[in-house]
Amino acid sequence: MKSTTETTEVVRELTIAARPETVWDFFVDPAKAIRWMGIEATLEPEPGGLYRVEVVPGTVARGTFVELEPPHRLVFTWGWEPRADGETYDVGPGESTIEVRLEADGDGTLLRFAHRDLPSADAAAKHGHGWDHFLPRLVEAAGGRDPGRDPWLDGAM
Repeated sequence: MKSTTETTEVVRELTIAARPETVWDFFVDPAKAIRWMGIEATLEPEPGGLYRVEVVPGTVARGTFVELEPPHRLVFTWGWEPRADGETYDVGPGESTIEVRLEADGDGTLLRFAHRDLPSADAAAKHGHGWDHFLPRLVEAAGGRDPGRDPWLDGAM
């Protein structure tokens, strides 16, 4: 048992050349979600609904939608399913929380992204690395451009 609990977060802010309604769909529509992150997604965008994305083969993020205020605010839990080979991660399914805020900014959107409740600085660093890879892909996809094939699918992590 741990005597103290360290929690950290990853916070990012970026601008996307698309309206909040367009960006919103890239978080709740499985076909749009996998354009920027993942190879398969099951998304049930309602409170208590399933959030499940196979990010790269055999690596699956799973959580639950908590709060939805289309198209301005989205909260869902996040963590990693154990791999088929039995490998586990320091953040299990649903053990951390992601909040996405979308604010109109001229013809675009200001996205405020926070990944909270991570158990350690190491977990925050690893997730920060992942979000720094995927969020620019979201900027491209939601902005109407093709982000290209994800190099992480070929093992370039």
